Amino acid sequence: MTKKLKTNAIRKLDQLKLEYDMIHYNSDEAVDGISVAQQIGEDASVVYKTLVTHAGADLYVFVIPVAGELDMKKAAQAAGVKKLEMLPLKELQPKTGYVRGGCSPVGMKKLSPTFIDQPAADLEYMIVSAGQRGTQMKLGPADLQQAAHAQFSEVCR
Repeated sequence: MTKKLKTNAIRKLDQLKLEYDMIHYNSDEAVDGISVAQQIGEDASVVYKTLVTHAGADLYVFVIPVAGELDMKKAAQAAGVKKLEMLPLKELQPKTGYVRGGCSPVGMKKLSPTFIDQPAADLEYMIVSAGQRGTQMKLGPADLQQAAHAQFSEVCR
């Protein structure tokens, strides 16, 4: 009998009784979000990546399309801060509980202000990391918004 993978993100979705599908892929072959989209047979426009930024000690999380680029000015404006910087990779796991390539906007160690790029609100579904390399979760944008305590905001170039 195989045990169902339970990451913090999946536990949170289950706790909230939200619907989702899990998608697995070979993380050795997928080096970036676009290759993940290709491997799982989905258009890159529905596959999103999670970026963690900081202003001083405060973390801010942004969920953007894998082919998109975070606009740091728009992101800072959405977060209500003067300036944001990307969180150094060495600090990602200690501060979020997740590793690069497996960072989910749901179930981080500490709840941080989270922003989903506005166009995602109109999607039927979106795909984000389930909290572990090789595992994604497919869910409705409103469900992701609820689970991550996020808001929609224009944050991409």
